[in-house]
Amino acid sequence: MSSIQHLLKPHERDLGGFSVRRLLPSLPKQAVGPFIFFDHMGPASFAPGDGIDVRPHPHIGLATVTYLYEGEILHRDSLGSVQTIRPGDVNWMTAGHGVVHSERTSPGLRESGQHLHGLQTWFALPLAHEDAEPGFWHHPASTLPLIEQPGLSLRVILGSAYGRTSPVHTYGDTLYVAGELEQGARFDIPPEHAERGVYVARGVVEIDGERVEAGQLAVLQPGVTVWVEALEEVRLLVLGGEPLDGPRYIWWNFVASSRERIEAAKLRWQEGRFPPVPGETDFIPLPSR
Repeated sequence: MSSIQHLLKPHERDLGGFSVRRLLPSLPKQAVGPFIFFDHMGPASFAPGDGIDVRPHPHIGLATVTYLYEGEILHRDSLGSVQTIRPGDVNWMTAGHGVVHSERTSPGLRESGQHLHGLQTWFALPLAHEDAEPGFWHHPASTLPLIEQPGLSLRVILGSAYGRTSPVHTYGDTLYVAGELEQGARFDIPPEHAERGVYVARGVVEIDGERVEAGQLAVLQPGVTVWVEALEEVRLLVLGGEPLDGPRYIWWNFVASSRERIEAAKLRWQEGRFPPVPGETDFIPLPSR
């Protein structure tokens, strides 16, 4: 039997010189563990004077996770947080009952230009924490556990893996590990987490002998140890954890356990009742559909 339950391919979107590949949600699989949204952004090159400008927008019912390979993003939110995220760091923002944030290129990098490349994911909050107080935490790369072996490094970004635990506070069992492999390097993924996936950001791997290429997310069969081998230089992410504790609805930037919660959030944003982001005057209007 194949060790791969589903092999997901991305839906690519061009955001004006900036490519985003979306793997979750997908038709065969809405989420892998608690991760209900998965975007691979870039790599993209911005000339001097250009950059990203994601204007203030709201979230409910989720936590955002940003992890960069190259470049920088300046995060601002309605809690008053102002934080530059750099490669290897992790930003965790709990939206709970409602938070607003923006993501932009900092003035210095806009002046000089930059390369930007990374991953953005949403963690669906458990039902008991849907209305949690919003919060923001930044963890530099130096604080995240790093497992190094010949030809292989694994950084534990969230949750626990290989006997190491990330300092980032999450909800329930979580797996989120960034890997860098040289050609021929191998590692195993034990069955301790209920749901697991392997996303190949660069290169090609074999999972128990089955080929998985860059841009593909292999959702693994539960309950079995699998082996991952790099066929060339590889950058990948292993993610998963406890499955969702009930159905979730997604509309725009909102995740909720009911359509009523989504409708209430839409009305609140339309009426300007979300908290503002200090220092920001613009915002993204509610989409028409």
